[in-house]
Amino acid sequence: MAKKEYSFYPGCSSQKGASGSNYQVSVDAMCDVLDIQLNDIPDWNCCSASIGYAGGGELPRLALSARNLALSEEANPGQDVVATCAACWLATRETKDRLLDNGGLMKETNEALSAAGLKVEANQNVRHMVEVLIEDFGYEGLGQHVKKPLEGIKIAGYVGCQTNRPFGIDGESFENPMYLDKLVETMGAEPITNYDKKVSCCGGALAFSEPEKSQALIKDIIESAYDSGAEMIATPCPVCQMNVEVYQDQINAKYKTKFDIPVVYYSQLMSVAYGKSGKEAGLDGQVIRAKKLEEIASK
Repeated sequence: MAKKEYSFYPGCSSQKGASGSNYQVSVDAMCDVLDIQLNDIPDWNCCSASIGYAGGGELPRLALSARNLALSEEANPGQDVVATCAACWLATRETKDRLLDNGGLMKETNEALSAAGLKVEANQNVRHMVEVLIEDFGYEGLGQHVKKPLEGIKIAGYVGCQTNRPFGIDGESFENPMYLDKLVETMGAEPITNYDKKVSCCGGALAFSEPEKSQALIKDIIESAYDSGAEMIATPCPVCQMNVEVYQDQINAKYKTKFDIPVVYYSQLMSVAYGKSGKEAGLDGQVIRAKKLEEIASK
């Protein structure tokens, strides 16, 4: 299969030492097997994520993502823009759609960008990495690379809200998207298909501003996974991964629970199934060790 190239928007959480740096490690390992070349957008900036809604105004928020699009059009023309972070994908996709739908907003945005010598046309597709996997490779194609099936692991696919609303993955239900279940099954593990919190919000940035509210949401997400028989949770979102993993100790102290469930990325599942080592799959970056994945990776 010929190498596939994409204009890549890494996002802040993927940087070395950041909360999702092990996500990037596993994405690189997965892409190595699939012969995917990710061409970084040069000098990219933060998409503004949720903080962009906190009072900065619509134009500054959209202009941040528009700058990334303009840089991508210059550096990687004709390539789809791909993000691994759900928030980055959502912000960039929204910006593209808003600019194309509103000529006045496009004009204002380009006036702002002109100060930096840039102009955006919003002529590239904006896609999440899971869209690339599903649409450009397909489950059968992804399964052809499996060397170490993830047998004996029951996994709850936690989609979260940002890759599901408002855009979603083409062809998937908003209430019960199945793509993570299908990816889990393709990698040889057992998906928890009756996981009823798969599209629930983890609270996002509320984890910092209103932790009690966020932790109540996270508790329900984890409890549902346990009640469904899951031994592991997999997600496509760095914020979901972080919130659901790192606050388990605090939730245990507050609610007298005994949660200790690994929360991993779909790309870590794929990297291990593709024969990569635990380090190559970013498993050394887990707060709660994914021991069953480590065991399979070490074989």
